[in-house]
Amino acid sequence: MLRKLIKNQYGAAAVEMALVTPFLMVLMFGSFELGKYFWDNHIVTKAVRDGARYASRQAFSNFDCATETVAAGVETSTQNLTRTSTLDGTGTVRLSGWTNAMITVDVTCDNSGDYTSIYSGMDVPVVTVSADVPYTSLFGSLGFTDATFSLRAQSEATVMGI
Repeated sequence: MLRKLIKNQYGAAAVEMALVTPFLMVLMFGSFELGKYFWDNHIVTKAVRDGARYASRQAFSNFDCATETVAAGVETSTQNLTRTSTLDGTGTVRLSGWTNAMITVDVTCDNSGDYTSIYSGMDVPVVTVSADVPYTSLFGSLGFTDATFSLRAQSEATVMGI
């Protein structure tokens, strides 16, 4: 009877599946999570690029090279555009939990050369938009709410004063 029971193959496939299923689940859900992380990172990268492009097209008078500051109105509208794709901030937030406080708009002035054209006789302002957004897990409702991951992006553009 014992030999017959040992040689029995009827439940082998079910046992193998029971052993492999947890590994397949971890692999599948890990792939989903990794895909969401890359997608959210792409969104933040594109958003700061849009913000830098917008800020670079503002008038030279909005950027003070002596103090390296940006006019408050330009800073706020750049933050709104970066976060919501609208200047007044009424659009849909690109990522949940993203606030204007997570976006910085800075200006540095390049005075290393003798420039011609629109930059003749002046320091060249370069605007930098950066964001540091906490990553929200796809499976946060299941208890995976580790807030140690951040999505960081930065983009620079030379102010054109258009």
